[in-house]
Amino acid sequence: MNPFIFNVMREKAAHRCMRRGHRHGGFRGKFAAFFDDEGGLGGHGFRASRMVNAADLQLLILALLEQKPRHGYEIIKALEEHSSGFYAPSPGVIYPALTYLEEIGHASVAAEGTKKLYSLTETGAAYLGDHRAQADAMLGQLARIGEKVARAKQFFRGGEDMEDAGAEASTNMRAARRNLKLALLEKADAAPEEQRRIIDILVRAAKDIRGQQ
Repeated sequence: MNPFIFNVMREKAAHRCMRRGHRHGGFRGKFAAFFDDEGGLGGHGFRASRMVNAADLQLLILALLEQKPRHGYEIIKALEEHSSGFYAPSPGVIYPALTYLEEIGHASVAAEGTKKLYSLTETGAAYLGDHRAQADAMLGQLARIGEKVARAKQFFRGGEDMEDAGAEASTNMRAARRNLKLALLEKADAAPEEQRRIIDILVRAAKDIRGQQ
């Protein structure tokens, strides 16, 4: 798995677990990782020292500031929208990154009422230009994984406009999706041993569907 995407997924799984009072290893946290079993994400060696590497996040911010000046909240929303709701960094992550970019001269800030408006500087633009391929790769990966997760969620809701399902999905296929959805909902609060059994079944089923050994 690409380290950059893994770290984003791990951050989201951790936040879900904390909101529900679960520790890592719960069904929902593991199930989130199940969606990344598709591969094909490419590999650019993004560093993985933290949930999302600080340097990678700073580069993403510079790429967004190149499009137009933004407030911190607008940067969060832009990342969320770009990833189809998959990744929305917290203000506690974004604002320290913006402060650092300002300190090293990659971004400038102007007061706009009670808010701060951040813009890309010439130094920041030059740095972004030197790392354009990496920035584009990360933005592309966020968009692709966001689309996959959104489509997977729609699939388990029984959506009919999902590309893989097709507009003319058979009655049996729709019934099978509904049955799987109900079965998973019934087991949402199962014991850890039962959760592991279900995850093993899902992983095997995904491989069988793809024709993998």
